[in-house]
Amino acid sequence: MIIQNTFGIERVPFTKADTLLPQQQAIFDIIQIHAQHGGFTVIVGQPGVGKSSLKRYVEQLSQQKDTEVVSISQTLHTYGKLIKQLATAMKIDAPEKQLEKELIQHAYRVVQERKSLYTLIDEAHLLDMDTLRKLRLLFDRYPAKHNLVLLGQPDLLQRLAMKVNADLKSRITYSANLLPLNDFDLEQFIMNQLERAKLGINTFDDGAIEVVLRNAQGNLRLCCNLCHAGLIEACRENQTIVTLRHINQVLVQPHWRSHEQLIEQQVR
Repeated sequence: MIIQNTFGIERVPFTKADTLLPQQQAIFDIIQIHAQHGGFTVIVGQPGVGKSSLKRYVEQLSQQKDTEVVSISQTLHTYGKLIKQLATAMKIDAPEKQLEKELIQHAYRVVQERKSLYTLIDEAHLLDMDTLRKLRLLFDRYPAKHNLVLLGQPDLLQRLAMKVNADLKSRITYSANLLPLNDFDLEQFIMNQLERAKLGINTFDDGAIEVVLRNAQGNLRLCCNLCHAGLIEACRENQTIVTLRHINQVLVQPHWRSHEQLIEQQVR
């Protein structure tokens, strides 16, 4: 509440992305197209570049009458536990031995109702390849109007590129790599967040913006965390302009330091 009270606003910026950025929107549109014809989609990117926001928007498609979205993210499990997660998400209650059959039948019922079906698996880079292979065999028995979407870090595609996993890679119908933003686009993102919260674009002074861009390095999550923390520091002083000093007060916190800086600090 401190930010709302100090700035006199209702919506706090930098807490949740409410729009897709251009590269996210392009991927989102293609994912929907592949769901109409059957697809195996792999989306990768470093932590904080916008995969979670993209996943959230795909999940929101379930609000439409012609779409069902099943989403799981606890991937450090055996195949059996993963299909239990899928069954729970689909509200299927059946004995373990019948889960595969029930999942397939449910998928066909969804398509018979003229709906598109999406299965989202987040943190897919943590999946064991043999588990992923079993999932692929399961989804091969799904109806055509289904899009399996894996979201994970770049090493997922690196592992899929290995010859031993050629059977999986050859089935990918679409893949994309979410990249960090350049400084211009990241600054536009900051301005957009301020405008949506009905704050002036000068809420952050030039020095603060420059340091945010330098430390975020195109990473949306780092940018949001740093800007939000900067707002809090300004509010603590009952100020309505975030300055370079406020951002630097955030950057002295240990989690913003590099590994080398933390070691050097301990030595001292």
